[in-house]
Amino acid sequence: MSVPVELSVVLPCLNEAESVGICIEKVRAVLERHGIAGEIIVADNGSTDGSPDIVRTRYPFVRLVVEPERGYGAALRRGIEAATGTYVLMADADDTYDFPKIPEFLSLLRQGYDLVMGSRFRGTILPGAMTWSHRYIGNPILSGILRLFFGGGVSDAHCGMRAFSREAYRAMNLHTTGMEFASEMVIHALKKKLRIAEVPITYAPRRGTSKLVGFRDAWRHLRFMLIYSPNHLFLVPGVFICAV
Repeated sequence: MSVPVELSVVLPCLNEAESVGICIEKVRAVLERHGIAGEIIVADNGSTDGSPDIVRTRYPFVRLVVEPERGYGAALRRGIEAATGTYVLMADADDTYDFPKIPEFLSLLRQGYDLVMGSRFRGTILPGAMTWSHRYIGNPILSGILRLFFGGGVSDAHCGMRAFSREAYRAMNLHTTGMEFASEMVIHALKKKLRIAEVPITYAPRRGTSKLVGFRDAWRHLRFMLIYSPNHLFLVPGVFICAV
């Protein structure tokens, strides 16, 4: 008789041949060490460097799903839809995230939290893991704007390591396919009054090439927040113009 899956770990993957195997091994070790009934899902987003072949040939216990539509959100949505666990944890397959903290995420979910966010800023950012502009300008400003517009106390709204119940995921009803998927999740969780917790994590330098495009991705996050906060997009500028 098979044991029901409690935790599904979803790793979105785009050309991560250098690191996807390392991430799989780390996740498997944590699940086994802590006796967590879990599964690992790699959601490939059109890799051309052999990443899917590495998963298929070396890790037969991993479920590989393929999302042809390019985009961080599209890959994650495909992986999450394939998950069978009560809870889902997502983390990039570039070996930057703190997999030994998985039990802390799971513990908070078991306590009734709907969304558990990793926080790099309340944890440790290792040298070379984040550019100066992202660490001191981009991420803090975008996270601050999200708190201003939607409330809550999320310190790192764009951290790629987070966990949630499948019930909460269905309630959030997410639709975006790009990097703004990260903002959409937090915004909908706040709007629906879901219980949110944070876990300080260690953030390490990535292996391979970064997929982030600084200004473009920042603008996508900001544009999404403005669309979902019409008072800040229309009312505040309108009142200011009328006053002038």
